[in-house]
Amino acid sequence: MSDLAKTPGTSAGTPETSGTSAKTPGASAETPQVSTGKTAEAPAAPLPAVDPRLLVREEGLKGYWSEFTRKVRGGELGSLPVLVGLIVIAIVFQLQNSNFLSASSVANIAVYSSGLGIMAVGIVFVLLLGEIDLSVGSLAGVGAAVCVVLNVRHGWNDWAAVLAAVFCGMVIGALHGFFFAKIGMPAFVVTLAGFLGWSGLQEWVIGGEGSINTPSGGIVENLTNYFFEDKAVAYGVALVAVLAYAFSLLVDSRRRGAAGLPARPTSEILLRTGVIAVLCFAVAYVLNEPSGARGMPLALVLFLAVLVLADFVARRTAFGRQVFAVGGNPEAARRAGIGVDRIRITVFALSGMLGAFGGLFIASLSGGATKGLGGGNTLMLVIAAAVIGGTSLFGGRGKVWSALLGMIVIQSIQQGLNMIGMANAIQYMITGAVLLAAVVIDSVSRRTQKTAGRA
Repeated sequence: MSDLAKTPGTSAGTPETSGTSAKTPGASAETPQVSTGKTAEAPAAPLPAVDPRLLVREEGLKGYWSEFTRKVRGGELGSLPVLVGLIVIAIVFQLQNSNFLSASSVANIAVYSSGLGIMAVGIVFVLLLGEIDLSVGSLAGVGAAVCVVLNVRHGWNDWAAVLAAVFCGMVIGALHGFFFAKIGMPAFVVTLAGFLGWSGLQEWVIGGEGSINTPSGGIVENLTNYFFEDKAVAYGVALVAVLAYAFSLLVDSRRRGAAGLPARPTSEILLRTGVIAVLCFAVAYVLNEPSGARGMPLALVLFLAVLVLADFVARRTAFGRQVFAVGGNPEAARRAGIGVDRIRITVFALSGMLGAFGGLFIASLSGGATKGLGGGNTLMLVIAAAVIGGTSLFGGRGKVWSALLGMIVIQSIQQGLNMIGMANAIQYMITGAVLLAAVVIDSVSRRTQKTAGRA
């Protein structure tokens, strides 16, 4: 009974306090012992985690469809609602009037979308901050008034007058940003005061005449009245757009691959480029129809140029990333070393500049600068275009191309209702309903993302 190692039920391999242990049949000689200091063998290395986006691409079309449905269920709708809306609008109005998708109708939509669309680009940047600019309509009127008065009454060169108008809008926008960022006034109040004050400045600049016609053949008149009749221009613009899109995808894929991040395969790049190519060349073909439009409108070319430049700034520069950061969480952005005040002032200056530039397009369409230019529903249409296109009213989420998509939706509705003889009152009500639907979709999308843990 004194030999505990031979007691029935006691393991012979149990460590003893004396530092020795007995070996028993079946016991491994490599069993770690506390007293001897031996270490256990390292467990097998776990398999490396695989990025789910890589699995999606490995699964082919099925993987992309699964990823798409997952995003939709998670509230990441992107541009899906507006694209579906455009398809529905095209089908409904084409059934009502077979000329809705004709060359002249498409050209009208493009021209009338350009000026307001350029203004909407500035509003997109403001909305990305989670703020609002109510003065953009008044700045359009001031820009048109300054340009035409300098050109007609004071004999300034066309280019000098245009640059002066755009610079004036930029300075006014920066002033709004200063009061908002430095003084701490709400952007809503600052720009509302600007809406009233700059409307008065607009009337004062024009004077008692009430309106001033743009010079015939001048830059302002040609903004919306000049068309490139050579068919090669429309197809050339389409080709440049497709090549630029493909190049951006390739560069992005190469950069992500070099950083060890999931990148789009060549097949996906070719598919996306093919879809864009079909759309671009289809529009070019319609605009070149001899029985309809007069070719590619200059207004559309300028609008696209502004969109491409603004999109590059928003997605490819430090300034653009800082705008998203400030809109997402200003305090976190400030702690990260971002000059929040500088970003806010710059964004409002950009909004003012594009607002004044867009006002020149409105003056071109109306034939001159008037005291009422930029009034009426101009402000509402510009904000509606940005929101309908997919830019969130809550800040930190959206794309510059929202301005194009949203404005095409609005102008398509107005064009279609005009072609079937619908009254303006009905047009306003329908546009308001579309805007409300866009905000509802945005709100529901954000709530769904929070529920799915993606907000």
